[in-house]
Amino acid sequence: MRKKGFIFDLDGVIVDTAKYHFIAWRNLANSIDIDFTELQNEQLKGVSRVKSLEKILKWGGKEISENQFSNLMQQKNEDYLSHIDKMDNQEILPDVCKVLDFLIKEKHGIALGSASKNARMILEKVNLIHQFEVIVDGNDVTKGKPNPEVFLNAAKELNIHTNNCIVFEDSVAGIQAANTANMISIGIGDATVLHEADYIFNDFTEIEISFIKELIKE
Repeated sequence: MRKKGFIFDLDGVIVDTAKYHFIAWRNLANSIDIDFTELQNEQLKGVSRVKSLEKILKWGGKEISENQFSNLMQQKNEDYLSHIDKMDNQEILPDVCKVLDFLIKEKHGIALGSASKNARMILEKVNLIHQFEVIVDGNDVTKGKPNPEVFLNAAKELNIHTNNCIVFEDSVAGIQAANTANMISIGIGDATVLHEADYIFNDFTEIEISFIKELIKE
Protein backbone atom coordinates (compact mmCIF):
# COMPACT_ATOMS: atom_id res chain seq x y z
CA MET A 1 0.00 0.00 0.00
CA ARG A 2 1.38 3.39 -1.01
CA LYS A 3 1.71 5.88 1.82
CA LYS A 4 -0.70 8.82 1.50
CA GLY A 5 -0.28 12.35 2.73
CA PHE A 6 -3.16 13.96 4.61
CA ILE A 7 -2.92 17.75 4.86
CA PHE A 8 -5.22 19.61 7.23
CA ASP A 9 -6.08 23.28 7.23
CA LEU A 10 -6.41 24.59 10.78
CA ASP A 11 -9.10 27.25 11.16
CA GLY A 12 -12.56 25.75 10.68
CA VAL A 13 -11.18 22.24 10.11
CA ILE A 14 -9.37 21.21 13.31
CA VAL A 15 -10.54 24.04 15.56
CA ASP A 16 -13.14 26.76 15.15
CA THR A 17 -10.95 29.83 15.41
CA ALA A 18 -13.04 31.41 12.63
CA LYS A 19 -15.38 32.79 15.31
CA TYR A 20 -12.45 34.59 16.95
CA HIS A 21 -11.30 36.00 13.60
CA PHE A 22 -14.84 37.26 13.03
CA ILE A 23 -15.00 39.00 16.42
CA ALA A 24 -11.57 40.61 15.90
CA TRP A 25 -12.30 41.75 12.33
CA ARG A 26 -15.72 43.09 13.33
CA ASN A 27 -14.19 45.04 16.23
CA LEU A 28 -11.56 46.47 13.86
CA ALA A 29 -14.10 47.40 11.15
CA ASN A 30 -16.45 49.00 13.67
CA SER A 31 -13.54 51.02 15.13
CA ILE A 32 -13.19 52.78 11.74
CA ASP A 33 -16.96 53.08 11.16
CA ILE A 34 -17.35 50.15 8.76
CA ASP A 35 -20.13 47.60 9.18
CA PHE A 36 -18.94 43.99 9.00
CA THR A 37 -21.17 40.95 8.53
CA GLU A 38 -20.71 37.20 8.91
CA LEU A 39 -21.24 36.91 5.14
CA GLN A 40 -18.26 39.21 4.55
CA ASN A 41 -16.27 37.21 7.09
CA GLU A 42 -16.81 34.09 4.91
CA GLN A 43 -14.91 35.87 2.13
CA LEU A 44 -11.89 36.33 4.40
CA LYS A 45 -11.46 32.61 5.17
CA GLY A 46 -8.05 31.39 4.03
CA VAL A 47 -7.05 34.94 3.07
CA SER A 48 -3.97 36.68 4.53
CA ARG A 49 -4.32 39.45 7.12
CA VAL A 50 -3.09 42.13 4.67
CA LYS A 51 -5.53 41.09 1.93
CA SER A 52 -8.36 40.80 4.49
CA LEU A 53 -7.85 44.36 5.71
CA GLU A 54 -7.64 45.60 2.10
CA LYS A 55 -11.02 43.96 1.41
CA ILE A 56 -12.63 45.50 4.52
CA LEU A 57 -11.37 48.98 3.56
CA LYS A 58 -12.69 48.51 0.03
CA TRP A 59 -16.12 47.42 1.34
CA GLY A 60 -16.21 50.49 3.57
CA GLY A 61 -14.90 52.83 0.87
CA LYS A 62 -12.04 53.95 3.17
CA GLU A 63 -8.48 54.99 2.45
CA ILE A 64 -5.95 55.09 5.27
CA SER A 65 -2.23 55.77 5.70
CA GLU A 66 0.35 52.97 5.66
CA ASN A 67 1.04 53.68 9.31
CA GLN A 68 -2.64 53.31 10.27
CA PHE A 69 -2.84 50.15 8.15
CA SER A 70 0.05 48.59 10.13
CA ASN A 71 -1.49 49.67 13.44
CA LEU A 72 -4.86 48.15 12.53
CA MET A 73 -3.26 44.84 11.54
CA GLN A 74 -1.44 44.72 14.86
CA GLN A 75 -4.65 45.67 16.72
CA LYS A 76 -6.56 42.86 14.99
CA ASN A 77 -3.88 40.29 15.78
CA GLU A 78 -3.69 41.28 19.45
CA ASP A 79 -7.49 41.07 19.74
CA TYR A 80 -7.48 37.62 18.08
CA LEU A 81 -4.57 36.37 20.21
CA SER A 82 -6.37 37.39 23.41
CA HIS A 83 -9.12 34.91 22.43
CA ILE A 84 -6.90 32.02 21.35
CA ASP A 85 -4.77 32.39 24.46
CA LYS A 86 -7.70 30.86 26.37
CA MET A 87 -8.05 27.84 24.06
CA ASP A 88 -7.66 24.21 25.20
CA ASN A 89 -8.40 20.74 23.78
CA GLN A 90 -12.14 21.30 24.30
CA GLU A 91 -11.93 23.48 21.17
CA ILE A 92 -10.99 20.58 18.85
CA LEU A 93 -13.90 20.03 16.49
CA PRO A 94 -15.88 16.76 16.89
CA ASP A 95 -14.34 13.58 15.45
CA VAL A 96 -11.17 15.25 14.14
CA CYS A 97 -9.17 13.12 16.58
CA LYS A 98 -10.92 9.96 15.35
CA VAL A 99 -9.50 10.58 11.85
CA LEU A 100 -6.07 11.69 13.12
CA ASP A 101 -5.75 8.63 15.37
CA PHE A 102 -6.61 6.28 12.49
CA LEU A 103 -4.07 7.91 10.14
CA ILE A 104 -1.35 7.78 12.79
CA LYS A 105 -2.09 4.12 13.49
CA GLU A 106 -1.90 3.34 9.76
CA LYS A 107 1.35 5.34 9.47
CA HIS A 108 0.25 7.80 6.79
CA GLY A 109 1.83 11.24 6.45
CA ILE A 110 0.06 13.97 8.42
CA ALA A 111 0.72 17.65 7.79
CA LEU A 112 -0.80 20.99 8.66
CA GLY A 113 -1.17 23.47 5.79
CA SER A 114 -2.48 26.73 7.19
CA ALA A 115 -2.35 30.44 6.35
CA SER A 116 -2.33 31.18 10.09
CA LYS A 117 0.90 32.55 11.55
CA ASN A 118 -0.36 31.38 14.94
CA ALA A 119 -0.84 27.73 13.87
CA ARG A 120 1.90 26.24 16.04
CA MET A 121 0.70 28.13 19.10
CA ILE A 122 -2.90 26.97 18.56
CA LEU A 123 -1.80 23.33 18.10
CA GLU A 124 0.16 23.63 21.36
CA LYS A 125 -2.89 25.07 23.15
CA VAL A 126 -5.16 22.21 22.03
CA ASN A 127 -2.42 19.62 22.63
CA LEU A 128 -2.25 18.34 19.04
CA ILE A 129 1.16 19.58 17.90
CA HIS A 130 2.81 16.15 18.29
CA GLN A 131 0.25 14.55 15.95
CA PHE A 132 1.68 16.41 12.96
CA GLU A 133 4.77 15.16 11.18
CA VAL A 134 4.99 18.41 9.19
CA ILE A 135 3.69 21.92 9.89
CA VAL A 136 3.61 24.55 7.14
CA ASP A 137 1.96 27.80 8.20
CA GLY A 138 1.83 31.49 7.31
CA ASN A 139 5.42 31.96 8.52
CA ASP A 140 6.73 29.47 5.93
CA VAL A 141 5.13 30.72 2.71
CA THR A 142 5.17 33.88 0.62
CA LYS A 143 1.99 33.24 -1.38
CA GLY A 144 -1.43 32.77 0.23
CA LYS A 145 -4.19 30.44 -0.92
CA PRO A 146 -5.56 29.98 -3.61
CA ASN A 147 -1.88 29.73 -4.55
CA PRO A 148 -0.97 26.08 -3.75
CA GLU A 149 2.45 26.90 -2.18
CA VAL A 150 1.42 25.87 1.36
CA PHE A 151 0.20 22.44 0.22
CA LEU A 152 3.08 21.85 -2.21
CA ASN A 153 5.57 22.61 0.59
CA ALA A 154 3.72 20.23 2.93
CA ALA A 155 3.81 17.43 0.34
CA LYS A 156 7.51 18.05 -0.28
CA GLU A 157 8.31 17.91 3.45
CA LEU A 158 6.24 14.72 3.82
CA ASN A 159 8.15 13.37 0.81
CA ILE A 160 4.86 12.25 -0.76
CA HIS A 161 3.85 12.99 -4.36
CA THR A 162 1.03 15.53 -4.75
CA ASN A 163 -1.14 12.89 -6.50
CA ASN A 164 -1.08 10.92 -3.24
CA CYS A 165 -2.11 13.84 -1.02
CA ILE A 166 -5.56 14.58 0.39
CA VAL A 167 -6.46 18.02 1.72
CA PHE A 168 -9.13 18.93 4.31
CA GLU A 169 -10.24 22.55 3.83
CA ASP A 170 -13.12 24.82 4.83
CA SER A 171 -12.42 27.75 2.47
CA VAL A 172 -12.97 28.28 -1.24
CA ALA A 173 -9.39 29.57 -1.58
CA GLY A 174 -8.08 26.43 0.13
CA ILE A 175 -10.09 24.07 -2.08
CA GLN A 176 -8.84 25.90 -5.17
CA ALA A 177 -5.26 25.63 -3.89
CA ALA A 178 -5.64 21.87 -3.31
CA ASN A 179 -7.16 21.37 -6.77
CA THR A 180 -4.37 23.39 -8.42
CA ALA A 181 -1.83 21.20 -6.61
CA ASN A 182 -3.50 18.07 -8.07
CA MET A 183 -4.49 16.83 -4.63
CA ILE A 184 -7.83 15.34 -3.58
CA SER A 185 -9.83 18.14 -1.99
CA ILE A 186 -12.28 17.50 0.84
CA GLY A 187 -14.47 20.43 1.77
CA ILE A 188 -15.55 20.80 5.39
CA GLY A 189 -18.60 23.03 5.55
CA ASP A 190 -21.36 24.33 3.31
CA ALA A 191 -21.72 22.38 0.04
CA THR A 192 -23.05 25.43 -1.83
CA VAL A 193 -19.89 27.38 -0.92
CA LEU A 194 -17.37 24.53 -1.34
CA HIS A 195 -18.83 23.02 -4.53
CA GLU A 196 -15.40 22.90 -6.23
CA ALA A 197 -14.21 20.22 -3.76
CA ASP A 198 -13.96 16.55 -4.75
CA TYR A 199 -15.91 15.56 -1.63
CA ILE A 200 -17.88 17.68 0.85
CA PHE A 201 -18.94 17.02 4.45
CA ASN A 202 -20.53 19.35 6.97
CA ASP A 203 -17.96 18.24 9.54
CA PHE A 204 -15.83 15.26 10.60
CA THR A 205 -18.76 13.53 12.32
CA GLU A 206 -19.98 12.68 8.79
CA ILE A 207 -16.64 11.15 7.75
CA GLU A 208 -16.57 7.40 8.25
CA ILE A 209 -13.27 5.54 8.60
CA SER A 210 -14.45 3.37 5.69
CA PHE A 211 -14.39 6.52 3.50
CA ILE A 212 -10.80 7.24 4.59
CA LYS A 213 -9.86 3.64 3.76
CA GLU A 214 -11.31 4.07 0.25
CA LEU A 215 -9.27 7.24 -0.24
CA ILE A 216 -6.13 5.37 0.79
CA LYS A 217 -6.85 2.62 -1.77
CA GLU A 218 -7.28 5.08 -4.68
